[in-house]
Amino acid sequence: MSESLVTRIQQTGVIAICRKIYGEDLLRLADALEQGGVQLMEVTFDQSDPHCLERTAESIGALCARYPNMRFGAGTVLTREQVDAAKRAGGEFIISPNTDLDVIRYTKQLGLVSIPGAMTPSEIVAAHQAGADYVKLFPAASLGLKYIKDISAPINHVKLIATGGISTENFGDYLRAGCRGAGISSSLCDKARIQAGDWDSLTAAARSLISTFTTVAEEQRWQK
Repeated sequence: MSESLVTRIQQTGVIAICRKIYGEDLLRLADALEQGGVQLMEVTFDQSDPHCLERTAESIGALCARYPNMRFGAGTVLTREQVDAAKRAGGEFIISPNTDLDVIRYTKQLGLVSIPGAMTPSEIVAAHQAGADYVKLFPAASLGLKYIKDISAPINHVKLIATGGISTENFGDYLRAGCRGAGISSSLCDKARIQAGDWDSLTAAARSLISTFTTVAEEQRWQK
Protein backbone atom coordinates (compact mmCIF):
# COMPACT_ATOMS: atom_id res chain seq x y z
CA MET A 1 0.00 0.00 0.00
CA SER A 2 2.67 2.50 1.00
CA GLU A 3 4.72 1.97 -2.16
CA SER A 4 1.73 2.64 -4.42
CA LEU A 5 0.89 5.78 -2.47
CA VAL A 6 4.46 7.07 -2.68
CA THR A 7 4.16 6.59 -6.44
CA ARG A 8 0.86 8.50 -6.45
CA ILE A 9 2.49 11.43 -4.64
CA GLN A 10 5.41 11.31 -7.06
CA GLN A 11 3.02 11.45 -10.02
CA THR A 12 0.66 14.20 -8.81
CA GLY A 13 2.60 16.30 -6.28
CA VAL A 14 -0.36 18.09 -4.69
CA ILE A 15 -1.78 17.38 -1.23
CA ALA A 16 -4.82 19.41 -0.20
CA ILE A 17 -4.70 20.45 3.46
CA CYS A 18 -8.16 20.55 5.04
CA ARG A 19 -8.27 22.32 8.41
CA LYS A 20 -11.46 22.53 10.46
CA ILE A 21 -13.65 21.48 7.54
CA TYR A 22 -16.12 18.73 8.37
CA GLY A 23 -19.33 17.04 7.31
CA GLU A 24 -20.99 17.78 3.99
CA ASP A 25 -18.64 20.69 3.28
CA LEU A 26 -15.66 18.35 3.41
CA LEU A 27 -17.32 15.81 1.13
CA ARG A 28 -18.33 18.43 -1.43
CA LEU A 29 -14.80 19.84 -1.28
CA ALA A 30 -13.37 16.42 -2.07
CA ASP A 31 -15.71 16.17 -5.04
CA ALA A 32 -14.60 19.56 -6.36
CA LEU A 33 -10.92 18.76 -5.93
CA GLU A 34 -11.22 15.33 -7.49
CA GLN A 35 -12.80 16.91 -10.55
CA GLY A 36 -9.73 19.14 -10.77
CA GLY A 37 -7.32 16.21 -10.61
CA VAL A 38 -6.25 16.37 -6.96
CA GLN A 39 -6.00 12.84 -5.62
CA LEU A 40 -4.58 13.41 -2.13
CA MET A 41 -6.26 15.08 0.85
CA GLU A 42 -4.96 15.63 4.37
CA VAL A 43 -7.48 16.08 7.20
CA THR A 44 -5.75 17.74 10.12
CA PHE A 45 -6.08 17.07 13.82
CA ASP A 46 -7.13 20.33 15.48
CA GLN A 47 -5.04 20.07 18.63
CA SER A 48 -7.18 22.70 20.40
CA ASP A 49 -10.30 20.53 20.00
CA PRO A 50 -10.69 17.92 22.78
CA HIS A 51 -12.69 15.80 20.31
CA CYS A 52 -10.18 16.03 17.47
CA LEU A 53 -9.35 12.33 17.58
CA GLU A 54 -12.94 11.34 16.86
CA ARG A 55 -13.75 14.20 14.44
CA THR A 56 -10.70 13.68 12.26
CA ALA A 57 -11.08 9.90 12.18
CA GLU A 58 -14.77 10.22 11.31
CA SER A 59 -13.94 12.62 8.50
CA ILE A 60 -11.25 10.37 7.03
CA GLY A 61 -13.59 7.39 7.20
CA ALA A 62 -16.38 9.25 5.40
CA LEU A 63 -14.01 10.41 2.67
CA CYS A 64 -12.57 6.93 2.13
CA ALA A 65 -16.07 5.47 1.81
CA ARG A 66 -17.26 8.00 -0.79
CA TYR A 67 -14.15 8.61 -2.88
CA PRO A 68 -12.41 5.29 -3.60
CA ASN A 69 -10.16 6.79 -6.28
CA MET A 70 -8.64 9.36 -3.93
CA ARG A 71 -6.20 8.78 -1.08
CA PHE A 72 -6.59 10.31 2.37
CA GLY A 73 -4.42 10.84 5.39
CA ALA A 74 -4.11 12.79 8.62
CA GLY A 75 -2.22 16.00 9.27
CA THR A 76 -0.87 17.76 12.36
CA VAL A 77 -0.16 14.32 13.80
CA LEU A 78 1.77 14.57 17.06
CA THR A 79 1.23 11.25 18.81
CA ARG A 80 1.05 7.49 18.31
CA GLU A 81 -2.59 7.63 19.36
CA GLN A 82 -3.35 9.94 16.45
CA VAL A 83 -1.48 7.66 14.05
CA ASP A 84 -3.62 4.75 15.27
CA ALA A 85 -6.85 6.73 14.87
CA ALA A 86 -5.95 7.72 11.32
CA LYS A 87 -5.07 4.16 10.32
CA ARG A 88 -8.27 2.71 11.80
CA ALA A 89 -10.27 5.24 9.80
CA GLY A 90 -8.58 4.23 6.55
CA GLY A 91 -5.93 6.94 6.35
CA GLU A 92 -2.84 5.99 4.36
CA PHE A 93 -0.40 8.77 5.15
CA ILE A 94 0.67 10.67 8.24
CA ILE A 95 1.81 14.30 8.07
CA SER A 96 3.27 16.20 11.01
CA PRO A 97 4.45 19.77 11.56
CA ASN A 98 7.55 18.53 13.37
CA THR A 99 10.25 15.86 13.35
CA ASP A 100 9.34 13.23 15.94
CA LEU A 101 11.45 10.14 15.31
CA ASP A 102 9.12 7.92 17.33
CA VAL A 103 6.08 8.99 15.32
CA ILE A 104 7.98 8.46 12.05
CA ARG A 105 9.09 4.96 12.99
CA TYR A 106 5.67 4.01 14.34
CA THR A 107 4.02 5.25 11.15
CA LYS A 108 6.31 3.07 9.05
CA GLN A 109 5.80 0.14 11.42
CA LEU A 110 2.08 0.31 10.64
CA GLY A 111 2.71 0.37 6.90
CA LEU A 112 1.70 4.00 6.37
CA VAL A 113 3.46 6.72 4.39
CA SER A 114 5.40 9.12 6.63
CA ILE A 115 5.69 12.84 5.85
CA PRO A 116 7.07 14.62 8.92
CA GLY A 117 7.73 18.34 9.08
CA ALA A 118 11.22 19.80 9.28
CA MET A 119 13.00 23.11 8.81
CA THR A 120 16.74 22.71 9.28
CA PRO A 121 19.11 20.41 7.37
CA SER A 122 19.69 18.42 10.56
CA GLU A 123 15.94 17.84 11.04
CA ILE A 124 15.46 16.96 7.38
CA VAL A 125 18.25 14.37 7.36
CA ALA A 126 17.17 12.93 10.74
CA ALA A 127 13.61 12.49 9.45
CA HIS A 128 14.86 10.84 6.28
CA GLN A 129 17.15 8.47 8.16
CA ALA A 130 14.29 7.50 10.48
CA GLY A 131 12.34 6.29 7.44
CA ALA A 132 10.29 9.25 6.23
CA ASP A 133 9.08 8.80 2.65
CA TYR A 134 8.94 12.55 2.08
CA VAL A 135 9.89 15.43 4.36
CA LYS A 136 7.56 18.40 4.67
CA LEU A 137 9.59 21.59 4.53
CA PHE A 138 7.73 23.91 6.89
CA PRO A 139 7.17 26.85 6.87
CA ALA A 140 8.32 26.98 3.26
CA ALA A 141 7.30 30.52 2.31
CA SER A 142 8.88 31.97 5.45
CA LEU A 143 12.13 30.16 4.68
CA GLY A 144 12.08 31.33 1.06
CA LEU A 145 13.19 30.02 -2.31
CA LYS A 146 16.89 30.78 -1.80
CA TYR A 147 16.94 28.73 1.39
CA ILE A 148 15.37 25.79 -0.43
CA LYS A 149 17.86 26.02 -3.28
CA ASP A 150 20.76 26.22 -0.84
CA ILE A 151 19.77 23.17 1.21
CA SER A 152 18.63 21.12 -1.80
CA ALA A 153 22.16 20.99 -3.20
CA PRO A 154 23.77 18.92 -0.41
CA ILE A 155 20.64 16.92 0.51
CA ASN A 156 19.12 16.33 -2.90
CA HIS A 157 18.51 12.68 -2.04
CA VAL A 158 15.66 13.73 0.30
CA LYS A 159 12.29 14.38 -1.34
CA LEU A 160 10.85 17.63 0.03
CA ILE A 161 7.19 18.66 0.13
CA ALA A 162 6.83 22.44 0.52
CA THR A 163 4.13 23.52 2.95
CA GLY A 164 3.13 26.91 4.29
CA GLY A 165 2.29 29.74 1.90
CA ILE A 166 2.19 27.71 -1.32
CA SER A 167 -0.42 28.82 -3.85
CA THR A 168 -1.40 28.55 -7.51
CA GLU A 169 0.79 31.59 -8.17
CA ASN A 170 4.06 30.35 -6.65
CA PHE A 171 3.83 26.55 -6.76
CA GLY A 172 6.04 26.27 -9.83
CA ASP A 173 8.74 28.37 -8.18
CA TYR A 174 8.99 25.95 -5.26
CA LEU A 175 9.13 22.95 -7.56
CA ARG A 176 11.92 24.50 -9.58
CA ALA A 177 13.77 25.38 -6.35
CA GLY A 178 13.99 21.70 -5.44
CA CYS A 179 10.71 20.56 -3.87
CA ARG A 180 8.88 17.51 -5.23
CA GLY A 181 5.38 18.68 -4.40
CA ALA A 182 3.43 20.76 -1.90
CA GLY A 183 0.83 20.69 0.80
CA ILE A 184 -1.64 23.41 -0.14
CA SER A 185 -4.40 24.88 2.00
CA SER A 186 -5.71 28.33 1.06
CA SER A 187 -5.85 27.85 -2.71
CA LEU A 188 -7.71 24.54 -2.45
CA CYS A 189 -9.62 24.72 0.83
CA ASP A 190 -10.60 28.38 1.12
CA LYS A 191 -13.42 28.57 3.67
CA ALA A 192 -15.00 31.69 2.16
CA ARG A 193 -15.41 29.95 -1.17
CA ILE A 194 -16.65 26.80 0.54
CA GLN A 195 -19.28 28.79 2.45
CA ALA A 196 -20.30 30.53 -0.77
CA GLY A 197 -20.60 27.21 -2.56
CA ASP A 198 -18.06 28.33 -5.15
CA TRP A 199 -16.95 24.81 -5.96
CA ASP A 200 -16.07 25.61 -9.57
CA SER A 201 -13.28 27.99 -8.53
CA LEU A 202 -11.79 25.33 -6.26
CA THR A 203 -11.90 22.81 -9.10
CA ALA A 204 -10.17 25.37 -11.34
CA ALA A 205 -7.46 25.94 -8.72
CA ALA A 206 -6.91 22.20 -8.42
CA ARG A 207 -6.64 21.86 -12.19
CA SER A 208 -4.13 24.73 -12.33
CA LEU A 209 -1.90 23.22 -9.64
CA ILE A 210 -1.91 19.78 -11.24
CA SER A 211 -1.05 21.33 -14.60
CA THR A 212 1.85 23.23 -13.04
CA PHE A 213 3.19 20.11 -11.39
CA THR A 214 2.98 18.09 -14.59
CA THR A 215 4.80 20.78 -16.55
CA VAL A 216 7.66 21.15 -14.07
CA ALA A 217 7.92 17.41 -13.45
CA GLU A 218 8.43 16.89 -17.15
CA GLU A 219 11.12 19.57 -17.14
CA GLN A 220 12.87 17.90 -14.20
CA ARG A 221 12.10 14.33 -15.29
CA TRP A 222 10.91 13.36 -11.81
CA GLN A 223 8.32 11.00 -13.26
CA LYS A 224 10.72 9.09 -15.50
